[in-house]
Amino acid sequence: MQGTSRLAVSRLTGTVPRSIISSPASIVRAKPLEPSSSPIYPSRQFHNADKMAADGFLKLMTERRSFYPLNKEIPVTPERVMEIVKTAIHQTPSSFNSQSNRVLVLFGTDHEKLWDITAEDLRAVVPADHWEPTGKKMAMFKAAAGTVLFFDDQTVVESMQQRFGLYADRFPIWASQSNGMLQFALWTSLVAEGLGANLQHYNPLIDEKVVAEWKVPAIWKLNAQLVFGGRTAPADPKTFEPIENIVKVSGI
Repeated sequence: MQGTSRLAVSRLTGTVPRSIISSPASIVRAKPLEPSSSPIYPSRQFHNADKMAADGFLKLMTERRSFYPLNKEIPVTPERVMEIVKTAIHQTPSSFNSQSNRVLVLFGTDHEKLWDITAEDLRAVVPADHWEPTGKKMAMFKAAAGTVLFFDDQTVVESMQQRFGLYADRFPIWASQSNGMLQFALWTSLVAEGLGANLQHYNPLIDEKVVAEWKVPAIWKLNAQLVFGGRTAPADPKTFEPIENIVKVSGI
């Protein structure tokens, strides 16, 4: 390798010349090697790092569970919750980058009011002799720290239908798929921070009162409610279908 710098050799071999290790100035000046911009950087060198990254993500997936009941003692600040919400909604994919997802996050008395409203609406449809378990469930949700409400902005969906008429019948489905990805991303992220959460669906029963109480646009279509709070008990074990019944593969 005569004429080849020791730094170039180090890039090929994965080693670092002693002179670079011993020189802080050299470290400061050195630019990180980007795999996409260097033809000499073998992609297989990233295999272990990529696997570790994927394993970490998959571990978070396995830890995402429905936690019941929840309390108001969460291990992070409301500001941290909002930071997670904002990042999740920006980074969740959507068809044609349409970005139709919307959320309303309720804390404190606003969160409690949501579950009072839900209980009130349910009383009108649940027979009196069946109310006790329903009432207990509403109290359980109310005892949590907060709720994230997930919506599709129908203005966006309708705009995409007009712009791309060939796919008009698909955009409501794609918007719902994107909203589901946001629900999963946010649920998993909150659990990763040590919170508990569970996903509920009391729409469309509560839709009109949510619009009236929190002044969200009526064109926002409510999809789900993610209740979050402090954990009081482990999640129940999850059972799985046999993998051979649900995964097929071809070509390997």
